[in-house]
Amino acid sequence: MRNRWIAVAMIGLAGLGATAFGEDIAHVGSVNYVEGTVYLQGKMLKPADVGTAVLEKGQMLTTGQGRVEVLLTPGVFLRLDENSAIRMENPELLQTQVSLVQGKASVEVDEIHNENDLEVLVNGVRSQMLQTGFYEFNATSPTAMVYKGKVAVNLGNDKYNLVKAHHELALSDNLKAKPTDFNPTATQDQLYHWSKLRSQYLAEANNQLAPDYADMAGFAPGWFWNPYGYGFTYIGMGPFWSPFGFGFFPPWYGGFYGGYYRGGYYGRGGYFGRGGYYGRGGIGGGGMVHVGGGMHGGGGAHR
Repeated sequence: MRNRWIAVAMIGLAGLGATAFGEDIAHVGSVNYVEGTVYLQGKMLKPADVGTAVLEKGQMLTTGQGRVEVLLTPGVFLRLDENSAIRMENPELLQTQVSLVQGKASVEVDEIHNENDLEVLVNGVRSQMLQTGFYEFNATSPTAMVYKGKVAVNLGNDKYNLVKAHHELALSDNLKAKPTDFNPTATQDQLYHWSKLRSQYLAEANNQLAPDYADMAGFAPGWFWNPYGYGFTYIGMGPFWSPFGFGFFPPWYGGFYGGYYRGGYYGRGGYFGRGGYYGRGGIGGGGMVHVGGGMHGGGGAHR
């Protein structure tokens, strides 16, 4: 079974793509996890929709008593809190824009490249995430919070306000406020803890899945599917660590086979991938693109 899936992945890398095999692929806006009551354009989502439902341009994703995780660019996860709503403004890899219309959302950025323009809009204000890290946005009391990383808040007229780690900025209409510091331990809310748990599960899935691709020629980083409830995980050129300290490893990482990564040991087995691509907007439809001083996959999704 493992060899068949690797063979499919190799054919996909040769240029046929996932759709030639009737497989689904991940896009910007793919729903990766559903918990409780979640609606896409007014239609309630079910666990079976994970990995296939996609938030398209202009569409709304809302939660009631539930939460949802959405894939943005490869290695970036947006998580929507209870009683919240987002609208997809631009689902492109080079410029990814999501508006937080109601409630709260977090963004875990595990990998980002110079070419990525990753933005969350709150109260009409654009906040661009510049570094790997963990960010929270609040539409009820318009705010951008940076637990780890750095955000550039667009003030208009090509002016920006930089918000660094352990700082937050009120996104009021006049944008005259200055970033203020906060205690990252005291401000951890339920969304933070849920995001940390999801990050742990995804790292576990990566930890178990990546060795299956160790002998695959032409490996490209991207989203890889596992069929056991965690959705797509991310396998990059790594190794790298999430903002919560959980490790994500490439297939060939030597320490991988001991089963240990920073953040814990996981012995749960049985994660497998299937070949495919991350497709959207002409970037990452296969092949390699040069970004940020090295060769990186243009965002392969493998299912």
